[in-house]
Amino acid sequence: MGELVEIVDSLENKVSKLLHKLELLQQSNTKLKEELNLAKQENQSKQYAVTDWEEKYNSLKMANTMLGSNTSKTEAKLKINTLIRELDVCIAKLAD
Repeated sequence: MGELVEIVDSLENKVSKLLHKLELLQQSNTKLKEELNLAKQENQSKQYAVTDWEEKYNSLKMANTMLGSNTSKTEAKLKINTLIRELDVCIAKLAD
C-alpha cells in the first residue's frame, strides 16, 4: 500500500509540474502573439511610408521632366517631331 501512495504522489507531482509548464507556455504564447501584432503594425506603417515616398519620387520625377533638363528636352522634341511626321503621313493618305 505504501508503494501505491508513493506512485500517486509521484504522479500528482508530475501533473503539477506539467500544469505549471503549460501555464508558462501559454504566457509565452500570449507574449509572442502580442509581439507579432506589434511587428505587423510596424510593417504596415513602413509599407505606408514606402508608398508615400514612391509617390513623392514619382511626383518629383514628373516635375523634373516638365521643367526639363537638356536630355529630357531633346527626347521630348524628338518624340514630338516623330508624332508630327506620322500625322503628316496620315493626312497625306487621307488627302489621296
